[in-house]
Amino acid sequence: MLVEMLERNEEIHSAVFFDTGWEFPAMYDHIEKLQKYTGQKIWTLHPTLPFDYWLTARPVVARKGEKKGEVCRIGCGWPSSLRRWCTRQKVDAIHKYSKPIENDVQCIGYAADEMDRSFSDGKIIHRFPLQDYGITESDALTICRKHGFDWDGAYDHFNRVSCFCCPLQRIGELKKVRKYYPEQWARMLEMENEMGEGAQRGFKDYTTVHDLEKRFHKEDYFEDNQKTF
Repeated sequence: MLVEMLERNEEIHSAVFFDTGWEFPAMYDHIEKLQKYTGQKIWTLHPTLPFDYWLTARPVVARKGEKKGEVCRIGCGWPSSLRRWCTRQKVDAIHKYSKPIENDVQCIGYAADEMDRSFSDGKIIHRFPLQDYGITESDALTICRKHGFDWDGAYDHFNRVSCFCCPLQRIGELKKVRKYYPEQWARMLEMENEMGEGAQRGFKDYTTVHDLEKRFHKEDYFEDNQKTF
């Protein structure tokens, strides 16, 4: 999106990157490379408190029920489609950054062939340049590769690249995290170990990361033994 907007001489006030602390290592190199390539300053935003704190240590106060107003658990636990506290942190940080900018328009890189995720919150004006340009996800990846961006091979493994520990990834994608990024997978297991009492340990489809580790280990054992016959 940034490269295409610059090539079309569109006015850009700021390019921002929200650092969750849960990014694949190659993403930080990519941001630096993109900044140098385009000459466009990329501002890095951060959550008010580390995501690890939100996951494992933040006191959560009950909003209803017998314990309403009391701390009911420690740590928000893994995000889910209905409990995306991580996304809320990103959105709030971007809104805070853009608030002082007069007549600001927030541009988001949804592709032309993505499920329609365009939205309006009634306060912020949003625009989706890739949709305006008719650029699909495949087109966008081709354009990026043409300009020399490869994310150290991340898009050779994944259809999408988000936080390495995102529970919304498909099972096959998570298995690739374990295979190609063992350090990040080990960190996920440790993150789960550090969750406080009562935290949401269900990672995907009511299973934990440790459950998935057992499953993937068994699948690897089966596949390895199948090769011997």
